[in-house]
Amino acid sequence: MCLQTHVRPAVSGVLLACALALGGWNSAYAQKRPNILWLTSEDNGPALGAYGDDYATTPNLDRLAERGQLYLNAWSNAPVCAPARTAIITGVYPPSTGGQHMRSQVRLPDGMPMFPQLLRAVGYYTTNNAKEDYNVEKPGQVWDDSSSEAHWRNRPEGAPFFAVFNFGISHESRIRQRPHEPVHNPAGVRVPAYHPDTPEVRRDWAQYYDRITEMDVQVGERLAELEEAGLVEDTIVVYFGDHGVGLPRGKRSLLDSGLRVPLIIHVPRRFRALAGEDYAEGTETAHLAGFVDLAPTMLSLAGIRPPEYMHGSAMLGPFRASPPEYLHGFRGRMDERYDFSRGVRNQRYLYVRNYAPHRIYGQFVWYMFQTPTTQVWNALNDAGRLEPPQTFFWETKPAEELYDLKRDPDEVANLASSPEHQATLQRFRGVLRDHLLSIRDLGFLSEPEMHLRAGGGAPYDLGQDEGRYPLSEILEVAEIATRPSISAGRELTAALGHSDSAVRYWGAVGLLIRGASAVEGALFELRRALGDGSTSVQVAAAEALGRYGAIEEDVEAAVAVLVARANLDTNDLFTTMLALNALDYLDERAAGVVDVLRELPREREGMRRQFQRYVPQLLDKILADLE
Repeated sequence: MCLQTHVRPAVSGVLLACALALGGWNSAYAQKRPNILWLTSEDNGPALGAYGDDYATTPNLDRLAERGQLYLNAWSNAPVCAPARTAIITGVYPPSTGGQHMRSQVRLPDGMPMFPQLLRAVGYYTTNNAKEDYNVEKPGQVWDDSSSEAHWRNRPEGAPFFAVFNFGISHESRIRQRPHEPVHNPAGVRVPAYHPDTPEVRRDWAQYYDRITEMDVQVGERLAELEEAGLVEDTIVVYFGDHGVGLPRGKRSLLDSGLRVPLIIHVPRRFRALAGEDYAEGTETAHLAGFVDLAPTMLSLAGIRPPEYMHGSAMLGPFRASPPEYLHGFRGRMDERYDFSRGVRNQRYLYVRNYAPHRIYGQFVWYMFQTPTTQVWNALNDAGRLEPPQTFFWETKPAEELYDLKRDPDEVANLASSPEHQATLQRFRGVLRDHLLSIRDLGFLSEPEMHLRAGGGAPYDLGQDEGRYPLSEILEVAEIATRPSISAGRELTAALGHSDSAVRYWGAVGLLIRGASAVEGALFELRRALGDGSTSVQVAAAEALGRYGAIEEDVEAAVAVLVARANLDTNDLFTTMLALNALDYLDERAAGVVDVLRELPREREGMRRQFQRYVPQLLDKILADLE
């Protein structure tokens, strides 16, 4: 039986097709479907006893691992919550849907439901308690209940359930919450090589472990409910964290410290056939598992063939696929700050391609700077009291990074220039390029440009149209633009005259990245670009001239363009944020417009709640620096 109640017409046909494709799923067989219980925690990596962390106190999760299988190489695909959850709920890489930016709220294309809708269509009772936080709009009713009261207990009699319980006690905000009396002794913390060893850092790390212990208690309570109800043998249990540790260079970082998460799956004996031949209780698996794999895996466990549009592959169930050779990660806008990186890892190496190498790793993100570790780390760096690798976070990024995860677990020794690793580097370059083209990565459009080209429709549809989004051509220029070691002044200057605004944008960004000499050689083209038909091109050209122009009139003209584009009354939110990000890097060259900046609008009626703080935070940071 296919249940399609509360599903909007745009996706009902897909749900019906999925239900019909099941074939053997009749009402008698439906009662044999497994219940699925998801237990998810926030902002924590694999800091569990089950992963060999002797400092951790996690008895409940350790016991779950003893009767389940522990994944050694699980990735969240994104190092921050909303993009990571977007990968989970769709089974699609968010850069393909335009949902890569933090809390971006883009439309999904018709025919791309969220995976709990497909479970509901075959009779599952789906509940979420209670965090959603997706970067895409929900296409109709996704959950039977999504609230703090949601629980599998409320299901209709005989219905299988898919139930999610999310634990926020380990979130970044709780790591820094004071007062708090440490339970884990700060003296016992292993401070990673990239952090300074200070009392503040040790205190934050100790509190992080305290919160993980509290989370473990909550996990135990949910598992006890299952046992009391006599449902242990009827229920597959999945536990995972939503991304890496909620400390700087963990959360928001496109390294293992920001992407590697704990993942434990327990399949009871009754459903052991769904687990595959290599599943055994109390074992570990090196299977490379990404968040895009969770949706197809849950569908497979329910007997549903995963839709072809999903990028992930099922790890369990009748539609289980071969393990992937690589995992893919992405980083876009983090709250109010624009950035752009893509990552790839296999069993041994991690490769990162930075498409904004002119930005430092530790850009000022207001929320991140509330953490004591961030504050003391930044202050020590500003005072010149740090040495590498602790300085790296406050420096501009190389275009490429390559790390040996076995020999360098803290990821501080970049091997991208190592002669003996050039073959590995070349291989990863090719893997990344193939991936970008395969998923039609929309990150090569600025956020305002992406929305402009989508025209109110789904960005995914835009991305699939080579005519509207000539990715191969744009990518070629972006690759040149963001490799500052390449002398490409003529190519980038020529790109400023291209018919496609995205190519012009990357031409301006490439000149900006190369600094004063490149800007000096393209003055005429950059001046012309200040009046470009694309506001994104205007902003990139204005930052280049504003930061590196040697003529006062050029700097003044550039600042005027950025101030005009930073006005929320006359520009869309994302253009405003793009302009304010650029203005922040002009430093004293923007000092003459302080009074104007004070008067810029900070809000607009009808703006989504998630966006309301971004413009004020950017303006406050710029004004504080200038004043």
